[in-house]
Amino acid sequence: MTTLEFSYSLNKLSSSLKPFALKLTRDLDDANDLMQDTYVKAFSNRDKFAEGTNLKAWLYTIMKNTFITNYQRMVRRGTFVDTTENLHYLNSGNVEIENGVFGNFTMADINRAIEKLDSTYKTPFMMYFQGFKYNEIAENLRIPIGTVKNRIHIARKLLKGDLVMYTHKN
Repeated sequence: MTTLEFSYSLNKLSSSLKPFALKLTRDLDDANDLMQDTYVKAFSNRDKFAEGTNLKAWLYTIMKNTFITNYQRMVRRGTFVDTTENLHYLNSGNVEIENGVFGNFTMADINRAIEKLDSTYKTPFMMYFQGFKYNEIAENLRIPIGTVKNRIHIARKLLKGDLVMYTHKN
């Protein structure tokens, strides 16, 4: 398929892709951006399209994957999207900034509570906290996996008792 034929086929399918873009984004401007991104990707990867296969399905797949990638990128950034008509949330003056001092006190208390634990409980608990799996801890300490789970449970219970001042009461 020549570049001109490919471009013509893309333009012919735009009317059927637009509703899908709107369904995904729920916003006309975002749908137009998604359409444009889809066409750019399709055109730049036209050599990967196998002639004789379903171009419409190929474009739908590109669009869906582009939408998912963009959504995941937005979530990772922690971006807040204000969808209110008058941008109420962005213009509200309720901004709170936490200085982290209380977090430092909390971490100091947690570390003290962990240090108070008997090594029988502290060692498996810290290994679990560092990302070891139960079976890895059991192998490393040469104890049964049930004992590992029990000791971690007891460590949590003891820590919870020592850190009762941080429990929220509703």
